[in-house]
Amino acid sequence: MAVAATALPLFALANPDGFIEHRVKQGDTLERLSTDFYGDVKLWPELQKYNQVSNPRHLQPGSILRIPVKYLPLQSAEVSFVQGQATVATTPGAEPAELKAGHKLGEGAEIKVAQDSFVTVKLADGSLIRILAQSDVQLQQLRRKGRAGSLQSVLEMQKGGVNATVGTEPDPTRKFEVRTPRATTSVRGTTFDVSLTDGGNALSSVTHGTVSVQGSDKANAALINEGQGIAVNRDGQLGQAQTLLPSPDLTKLPETMEDSNFLSLQLEPVQQASAYQVQIARDESMSEVLRSGTFPSAQVRMKLVDDGDYYILARAIDDQQLPGMPAKRKLKVKTQPPPPLYQQPAPGGTTSRTSGTLQCTPVSGVQTYRLQVAADVAGFAQPLLDQKNTGDCSALLSSLPVGSYLWRAASIRQLADGSPDQGPFAQPQAFKLANNPATPDLSAMNSAEDVPGLHLQWPGEADQTYRLQLARTEDFAQILSDEKLDKPVWDATDVKPGTYYVRIKTHDTATGLESPFSAARQVRAAAEVQSGYGVPLTSSDGEPLTRK
Repeated sequence: MAVAATALPLFALANPDGFIEHRVKQGDTLERLSTDFYGDVKLWPELQKYNQVSNPRHLQPGSILRIPVKYLPLQSAEVSFVQGQATVATTPGAEPAELKAGHKLGEGAEIKVAQDSFVTVKLADGSLIRILAQSDVQLQQLRRKGRAGSLQSVLEMQKGGVNATVGTEPDPTRKFEVRTPRATTSVRGTTFDVSLTDGGNALSSVTHGTVSVQGSDKANAALINEGQGIAVNRDGQLGQAQTLLPSPDLTKLPETMEDSNFLSLQLEPVQQASAYQVQIARDESMSEVLRSGTFPSAQVRMKLVDDGDYYILARAIDDQQLPGMPAKRKLKVKTQPPPPLYQQPAPGGTTSRTSGTLQCTPVSGVQTYRLQVAADVAGFAQPLLDQKNTGDCSALLSSLPVGSYLWRAASIRQLADGSPDQGPFAQPQAFKLANNPATPDLSAMNSAEDVPGLHLQWPGEADQTYRLQLARTEDFAQILSDEKLDKPVWDATDVKPGTYYVRIKTHDTATGLESPFSAARQVRAAAEVQSGYGVPLTSSDGEPLTRK
């Protein structure tokens, strides 16, 4: 993203400490050195005074002159990226201002980065300073040797951590230091990390090149090479250099993340790792980090990012909190449009092979749905059913045989240019496909018409229940009785004498499926009191007679 550079007030420290040592060569003069280092011949008297040189035109070859840093030309840095919340104070005690990409920073600027935030600062020579969350860093020195020479940069870090990439090749004239209350890390051309632990230790680790680390006790210093790290304790004493943990294996991570709730990553565990550091960035140089975190196990869950292409960087952390060698790879996030929700069948449920359907909910803004069925997860590479429906999130199953399956569904929206854009599939869900139980054969029904009421019995099987309906007319326009029965038997002694119609459906308790209702069968309910010819006897008001 292009941003316009915004100039913040530049602040030069009144007396930046330090000096550059220069070994005098044949032909050197204070005027020449003043021009080379300061870009201004008129500053040679300052060199004479600082080094107490009696004859400025005759310097002793091989001798050492100290070049005060405070007269080197001032430089500025530029904020190239900000994620989250960060502030900058351009002078000591000044009111902090919101830090934004494009801001120009001068010597003395103090940057504070909030939780879940990230800042990248670019120096004039292209060196990158990546400032991690909950950090407090001051650009203590931003100078250049002469008008076009190498940079002389010093960072002061009070808490948090930085990752720096300084140049691409070693440069003996470049100075880049990261100072903490416990240690100073100096480099020429390298990629390295410096951080402060909650316990007060200063940690330095190198992933490319070499750094020099010196404790605040000034007792000794150590050269730390690529793949090594070192800790300086809270007393400023230097520990032993040690090999960093190897990089995690990221090859088994999926190429595309489709979880619409979180970035969920299962890293391959690294032996002796006490935690894992993970970053998600828009660029391969990891200068535009959008998500960053430290996790106690190889199971990582982070806040979701927008759909797009990213890079993931992961490192194992040892028991001293030194981050190990990094692993990096591309990562695609695709979560939109969201998949539909499953409606039926229920998870693991059974549906009818002949009349059952897969049904899911509609999704706002989506016109088409894609439903797939496979025998197992691997089978989705060549699904048994792969159907796209416009407007309706459903699929018939009559083409599939009885069996156990998985199904999944995805949404397809139309982009502004008219092209289809399919979102991720929902997680596969199991279901079973079975035949409906047979419709009861009422031709084999027994009806005891010589006994008052209705007494029906029909063939049935184990694990079956029944639903019986009774009506006066064959069209069942008015249902007189609707019964659920555990056995293929129905006795109704309170039914008035007369002709009725009955129909029955079967429910299979093992599968949960039902048959259609049977064809209607006519049955006759006998009266309690009958003539010798079997005709019901009635009272004067037409009601059937009963025995008292």
